[in-house]
Amino acid sequence: MIKKILKNATVRNASWLIMGRVVQMAISLVVGIMTARYLGPSDYGLIHYATAYTSFFMSFCTLGINSVLVKELIDHPNEEGGIIGSSLALRAVSSFLSACAIVCLVSVLDADDPTAVFVTALCSIGLIFHVFEVFNYWFQAKLRSKVTAIVTLVSYAIVSGYKILLLIFGKSVEWFAFSTALDHLCAGILLFICYKRSGGKGLTFSLAVCKRILRKSVCFILPSVMISVYGYADKFMLKHFMSELEVGYYSTATAICGMWCFVLTAVIDSVYPSIMEAHKTDKALFEKRNRQLYALVFYISVTVSLLLCVFAKPIVRILYGNAYMQAVTPLRVVTWYTAFAYLGVARNAWIVSENKGKCLKYIYIAAAICNVCLNLALIPLWGPSGAAVASLVTQMMTTFVVPFFVRGLRRNTRLMLDAVLLRYIR
Repeated sequence: MIKKILKNATVRNASWLIMGRVVQMAISLVVGIMTARYLGPSDYGLIHYATAYTSFFMSFCTLGINSVLVKELIDHPNEEGGIIGSSLALRAVSSFLSACAIVCLVSVLDADDPTAVFVTALCSIGLIFHVFEVFNYWFQAKLRSKVTAIVTLVSYAIVSGYKILLLIFGKSVEWFAFSTALDHLCAGILLFICYKRSGGKGLTFSLAVCKRILRKSVCFILPSVMISVYGYADKFMLKHFMSELEVGYYSTATAICGMWCFVLTAVIDSVYPSIMEAHKTDKALFEKRNRQLYALVFYISVTVSLLLCVFAKPIVRILYGNAYMQAVTPLRVVTWYTAFAYLGVARNAWIVSENKGKCLKYIYIAAAICNVCLNLALIPLWGPSGAAVASLVTQMMTTFVVPFFVRGLRRNTRLMLDAVLLRYIR
């Protein structure tokens, strides 16, 4: 009976997260397109360049705490106030230092572009307000993600309304740069109010709790940094090798590729429990279900990518306008990245079941090095299309090639190859 109650709570918890994410993506799509058309490729690219800095430094700001916080709250329920308070303090210090580091770095790298410095500084304020995300993990630990889903939607709706007002009154790019900070500020205030109203304990600070959390979380920092290097190096290099205009074209291409990926996330999430269950009872069935998931993800992605390649021009023209037509070529390249990227996401079920999480650091390090080297070589030659090729090749390498040379992941690579070749999936 208890297991049934927990199972139902988990399902409801996940449902709220998924529904919230889908609605948020729908709002983001509409407002994002309106904003991109209004700002134009150059200012749109500048916003993405600035947010790349904040996203990159987020791996330092979190200190890996997010990966251990839910377990800490579950394992030490009597220390909730100290865990939340200490985590907030750690995050506040690291976020403030990161925001200062961003401003100093951009002031040097973009000394001749005061607008870029100011826009990036405004975006970096969001790092400081983002510390209130810690309350989100308290609600997750309580299986009450309904609260955080609603809070996220409300704050996002407020920010979307803010952006629409900016569009109506014709405000400059600097006003749009502040929207990231406003989003985190609204979410933080609402989360804190909900935490107090839900009976959250008083916040305290404990040096012992800080040390305990950091001991457990420090191993997650390097993978996060490597993921950030891999994820945002292309935008930095496009800006400094070319201009923010090319960042705008490339960001448009990646945005279009990501519009439909919630479908793949839903597919993976729906199959994930059956894979975990099969691992306990039947190894052959476990591997078969992994192959089936990989085949489903790969061929859905390939089908969509084929359609995006064929209809790239009308899609870009209808959604973003003629000013963004130079995004067509990078779109036709980077769209194939999705198939390999989501094979990596689908692989997580196998990795968790087989307890091979430690092997992932090799993939993250290889991805960062490969992506930086390819971007250095290809962006000066082909601009946004070079960045797209670098992303595609890197993802292919880290999905199939690198794991094959890591002993703990070699079996999974064979399962993926079987799935792509449609072998042993029935």
